[in-house]
Amino acid sequence: MKAPYACDPARSRGRLFDEEGSTFRSCFQRDRDRILHSSAFRRLKHKTQVFVEHEGDYYRTRLTHSLEVAQVARTMAGALGLNQELTEAVALAHDLGHTPFGHTGEDALAELMAPYGGFDHNAQAIRIVTRLETHYADFDGLNLTWETLEGIAKHNGPVPAPYPYALAEYNARHDLELTTHASAEAQVAAIADDVAYNNHDLQDGLRAGLFTEEEVAALPIVCDAYAEVDAKYPVLDRRRRRYEALRRVFGVMVGDVIDTAEAKLAASGAQSVEELRHAGHSVITFSDDLREQINVIRRFLFTRMYRAPSVVEVRKRVTQVTKDLFQIYLNDPHLLPENWQAQIAAVRDQGETEIARSVADYVAGMTDRFALLEHARLCHGEGLGDLHGPAQR
Repeated sequence: MKAPYACDPARSRGRLFDEEGSTFRSCFQRDRDRILHSSAFRRLKHKTQVFVEHEGDYYRTRLTHSLEVAQVARTMAGALGLNQELTEAVALAHDLGHTPFGHTGEDALAELMAPYGGFDHNAQAIRIVTRLETHYADFDGLNLTWETLEGIAKHNGPVPAPYPYALAEYNARHDLELTTHASAEAQVAAIADDVAYNNHDLQDGLRAGLFTEEEVAALPIVCDAYAEVDAKYPVLDRRRRRYEALRRVFGVMVGDVIDTAEAKLAASGAQSVEELRHAGHSVITFSDDLREQINVIRRFLFTRMYRAPSVVEVRKRVTQVTKDLFQIYLNDPHLLPENWQAQIAAVRDQGETEIARSVADYVAGMTDRFALLEHARLCHGEGLGDLHGPAQR
């Protein structure tokens, strides 16, 4: 049974461009399907989370991460009586705007684009689904519903002004009410992201040898999970022991969110999605106790994984790759593919900001592999060492 504050597809605010409804699918189901079939979603297969994509076949990519987030989000949405299709659509789309090389590439592009309105991956996701995907005859983008676009833009909370250029541009055409909170469905997608990456970064860090299993087993939440596994399976082999423990960590986090959200939603007295949007705070959260424990895990991962010397060294090198590519294309757009040259020619009269925006779109859309290949082609492989991977685009 759907909760009164769940988003109802029959009461959607609709799409920027009117379309006939589907006989078999709700508008939110169609949004989810359009995201799944988009080019940007497929490219997530070769975009990194923490490690450069070619470093190993078992590390998470943006694609596998997005699928994990969607699974967790759909589970929580169902338990809370929310719309699962909308939740899943936002979860699947939440990383579409990410650059090659994860947050490292985003940081580099943000610095490069500072004179041109900035760069933010959530804003870039909006630009992708409203403009850069060009598969439909009647409109640019995917023409998603207002609710899905709202969720992509502000699933992490209200967006403070000044808005990133890409988001401000679209919001001027189609007001997403950026100063309010998003729907409960979008908030679920956001916290599912936290649940997923805190768990899989522990797994990936262990696989990479950045820390030991004994260190992980001493962390809050994780220590109880290991104790439970050891009590139930005292002679379990090391690999299975790890997976059994870490999947229990998943369960603890998901259960805590559901319990905490149920209490907060009941306390809010909300009877509509609009009341939640204007509540002034998120209603889908961890409990205070669990949040403190998760923060210990985050600090551990920050120090031992995200700032590990081997990771930092690669980050420096791929930062230079991103900066080099942007500057090369900005200085000489004729080095871009013909369709991108045509796009730049179409906006040339609008000034340097629009040209830089198009260059940023192209670089941000690259996969890790393709960025490395292009850098090798244009810079003769200078400074890349063994970062080259096979071509893909």
